[in-house]
Formats: sequence, structure tokens, C-alpha cells
Amino acid sequence: MAVLVACLTPAVAPAAEAVTVPNFWNPRARLERPEPPQTPRPVRVLTDDEYPPLHFAGPDGNPTGFSVELVRAACEKLGLTCTVQVRRFDTLLDALQANQGDVVAAAVPLTASLRAGYRATRPYFRWPARFAVRGDKALPAPDAAVIAAHPTGVVSGTAHEAYLRTFFHATPKTYPDLGTAEAALRRGEIEYLFGDGLALALWIGGTDSAACCAFSGGDYLENRYFGEGIGLVTRKEDEALARALDDALQRLWDEGKYAELYLRFFPVGPF
Repeated sequence: MAVLVACLTPAVAPAAEAVTVPNFWNPRARLERPEPPQTPRPVRVLTDDEYPPLHFAGPDGNPTGFSVELVRAACEKLGLTCTVQVRRFDTLLDALQANQGDVVAAAVPLTASLRAGYRATRPYFRWPARFAVRGDKALPAPDAAVIAAHPTGVVSGTAHEAYLRTFFHATPKTYPDLGTAEAALRRGEIEYLFGDGLALALWIGGTDSAACCAFSGGDYLENRYFGEGIGLVTRKEDEALARALDDALQRLWDEGKYAELYLRFFPVGPF
């Protein structure tokens, strides 16, 4: 964790030039500008501090990360005073429902069951699937024919394995966890590794990879396999706050603040 925090806290300008900043907003689908909600007290943002680079404890012990700084920027855009409170991840939604907070800014997946009990903004981040390869091999961009001809690894029992078998008609080498699969790629036991783009980006940019590897090809974002992503979550009754946050996120994208924060926390981009 200390290594990750040290790597993620400063902006790294040279690496940022190669990072693709994703756009989750349709410029043609503009929402009607809502009035910021009138609140008699600060808006209480709930997060967790153990999932870098989205939310983690900074060097000073205070919560930071892409999700945290994005919601802080949204509050500033709306003219709202917001406080950020850290709780254990598995208690965040219960605390929100119990009125111990007003917004959850954490990696809580957007699902039908979540929407049945809460409101959420449109996604501001998603988990893409990606292929990683050794950087010292001139391998072609992956497609079904390429993957059939090259040893490819994946974590057993994951959505990534199911996707690889279904759409690439592949019979991959399976591994019990991502760390084991990454080590196999580094050793050259496999030539392609298919997995979670965020986790692979952290590995590629970290010390464990020994600068061996890089992404190949594009990202894969099919909802049925990799989910809808994450948004800011509020209680059902807080419609005005949810709509205002949605609008603020759109404006942060339009004005370049989203990209600024993204490049700060993703020195190796998962997209």
C-alpha cells in the first residue's frame, strides 16, 4: 500500500501523456441544469481508504484518490460544503441508508439491485478488460486468430475467463489469482494475459512488473461481463442531490477537471 500511495499521489507528467482519458458522457444528452440542493449542514461523503487509486489514505492519513477528489470537485462546483468520512467498505451502503452520510463515493458497482434501493449518478468510472503482453516481444494486437496461436493466460473462474472463451473461442491457461498470472507473463510462460484493466495498469506501472509488460489492443467494456461501473450513490429520497451531482460531473468533464484528476491518479491508464 505504501508503494502504491507513493506512486499515485503526485502527478507524473511524462507517463500522463500516453494515458487515454475515458469519456462516459454523451455530449448530445444534456440534462436540464438543476438547482443545487439547499442543505442546513455539510454534505457527508462516505468512502473507504483501502482501494487505490480510487480511494485510499494519503501520506498525511487523510482520504484521497480519484473518487474522493472527484466528489470534492463536484461539491465545489455546486457550492456545497462537503466532509469526507472513512468507513469500512462493506458498511458504506448501510451507513448511507441509516442517514449517517449523504453520498457514497467508492467502488460500489452499479447494478439493478443497487438502483432498487438507492439513487446513483451516471458512471464516472468503469472497469475495462485488457490484454497485457511482454514489452520485448513484437506481438500483434489480439484477436481470435492471434489468441488461438499464442499461449494466453487468465484467472480461473472470472468473468474475464468466460469472456475469453465465449468471444475469442480460446482455451486459455488458467491461474488461481492475478498475481500468479502476472508472474507467468513476466517469465514468458504465456504471451498474452487477459484481465482487469485497472489491476493490470497498477501492476504495469508498479515495481512488481520489473517494467516487463504493457497493454496490447483496446479495452473491453461489455456490461454483462464487466459491469456498468461506479457512480456517486445517494438515498432514494435525495433526488435533488443526485441530479445536482450528475450535472456537476458532466460540467467537470466539460471543463477538463475530470481529465486533470484522472491523469493525477492514473499514471498508467487502464483504458
